Amino acid sequence: VPIEATARVWHGDTLIAESTACLRLEETRHVDRLYFPEDDVRWEHFETSVAHTVCPFKGQADYWTLTAADPHETNVVWTYPDPFDEVAGIKGYVCFYQERVRIELGEQWPGDGPTATTTTSRFPTWGDAGDLLHLMDVEPAGPGSFVAPPYRDTTRNVVEGGQMLGSAIVAASKAVPDQRVTSAYMIFSKSAAFDAPLDLDVDVLRGGRSFSTVEVRINQDDKLRSVGLLMLGADVPDTIHGAVTMPDVAGPEDSVPLDMRVTGRDLRVVDGAYDPDPDRIGPPEIFVWCRFRDAPAEAYHHAALLAQSTTHWSIAAAMRPHAGYGEANAHVTLSTGIMSIAIAFHDEVDVTEWLLYSNPAIYAGRGLVQGEGHVFTRDGRLVASYTVQAMIREFVREPGDLGLDATNAM
Repeated sequence: VPIEATARVWHGDTLIAESTACLRLEETRHVDRLYFPEDDVRWEHFETSVAHTVCPFKGQADYWTLTAADPHETNVVWTYPDPFDEVAGIKGYVCFYQERVRIELGEQWPGDGPTATTTTSRFPTWGDAGDLLHLMDVEPAGPGSFVAPPYRDTTRNVVEGGQMLGSAIVAASKAVPDQRVTSAYMIFSKSAAFDAPLDLDVDVLRGGRSFSTVEVRINQDDKLRSVGLLMLGADVPDTIHGAVTMPDVAGPEDSVPLDMRVTGRDLRVVDGAYDPDPDRIGPPEIFVWCRFRDAPAEAYHHAALLAQSTTHWSIAAAMRPHAGYGEANAHVTLSTGIMSIAIAFHDEVDVTEWLLYSNPAIYAGRGLVQGEGHVFTRDGRLVASYTVQAMIREFVREPGDLGLDATNAM
């Protein structure tokens, strides 16, 4: 798969490769690898190796050792000089062990002068924002039925609650196409896996000229994973208008980039407060700026993308005041997860413009967290608000005792 980014390979502070023409190689039951054109490698930092290996699917690989490293990184880069016909596209390309060097993808965002920015994501990425939208843009599968496709996830094979919320918003919007979703309430009863499709059963409980009520049940392997009630409505002019004021916080240019390994999405955290360090403490709140590179086609796509990340922040915000607790503990020493969310959409939104997510956690105790949030445009217009209930509990049994690890423990 061609990569639309500038890819760079670093060993410490030494740049050893740079290219705008890389290929991402996807292989079943293997992590993704990034292949660089041979001409884009700084070969003065390498020497050939006598090592060779044979892959039954790609052919014989030749290796190089990185001599710029002290000690040398042996056999850190390889090529298939005569790959099998099925993978002929990697001929003339080389690949680095991303576990032993640092590979970054730099994306240039639109703008002129000081408004032009570049985002950096560590490879391997989860995927692109377009992949995220594709998962939520459910397709009809029969009367009152929709399906969300599976996705290969090599890090943590669990579907986030925000993604299921976004899928429900799209499904309800397609079921009642002449109205927009004004509010939704979703309960996440059981975790779902990325590598299997999600089945959505949509029941229009009541369709009206002004408002409609829709139930969405999300199943996987014939087991209920999530259920939601959504209200859709026909727009009318304002009778009165008023909204809460946007908090006075640093703008996106003065906030800390957050790499969640999704290209095409730019996240900036005020004061870098979304911090895995369990010993950094602060008030129970997180402010996050977000924008997307590409504008989706439909208004409900914008709503789904806005909603998807509302479930990211409440747990981290609740742990901030407590020394020894942080995002690094999630799914390792702590069982965490979003249990329910209620969201209201107040105004039209363009997700390619900066949006501020204001996320205070208002309660933590009895194994639960309560958070609330507001979403503002950069000029202070309130476009959505939400409340989240989440779980933070110690494991009754350690994940290792169950044959699990941080990639699939809940």
